[in-house]
Amino acid sequence: MDKSTAQKIIDLLAEKYPDARPELTYSSPYELLVAVILSAQCTDKRVNIVTRELFKEYNTPEKMLTLTKEQLGKMIYSCGFYNSKSEHILSASKDIVERFGGNVPDTIEDLQTLAGVGKKTANVVYAVAFGGDAIAVDTHVFRVSNRIGLADGKTPLKVESDLNQVLDKSVWSKAHHYLIFHGRYTCKSQKPDCGDCPVSAYCKYHFENS
Repeated sequence: MDKSTAQKIIDLLAEKYPDARPELTYSSPYELLVAVILSAQCTDKRVNIVTRELFKEYNTPEKMLTLTKEQLGKMIYSCGFYNSKSEHILSASKDIVERFGGNVPDTIEDLQTLAGVGKKTANVVYAVAFGGDAIAVDTHVFRVSNRIGLADGKTPLKVESDLNQVLDKSVWSKAHHYLIFHGRYTCKSQKPDCGDCPVSAYCKYHFENS
């Protein structure tokens, strides 16, 4: 897909989802990091319910490290994969305290050195908490980008690379949220609502199935 068409698609999605924004509740880069780790294969709504209680007492890496893996696991149980998530949160917290003076690092490269933090999580924190330019490829972004034809990657990293090539850097972070909202509310996994889609005229999936 050429850049001008890709930009038209993003502009149309921006019109449809003017309030597209992170739906995770947080008040610091550290809270956002923890929430993003918890959001893997879990809804933002469920994560917000869990963190509402968790962050009352454990909203800094130093405070989080007073919990054992088992104690944290019980608090985040309903988010799923609580064993690995509690391990990642505690390991990342330890790294933040010991290597970054208690502050969440503000570059993608440094974020990825934290235990349990992959490219997607690093991109989200970098873009949302620090205002950087990055596209985090979650399941919605992956599906929608391939369906529309903005990307044709078979892996999240390839889709990210494809999107970075067809979209100007200045819109990467906003495009991330537009694509998530489109995947969440219109271009759903099982039954995309093509009749209510503002970009159907440019969409590969719609062209192939109409």
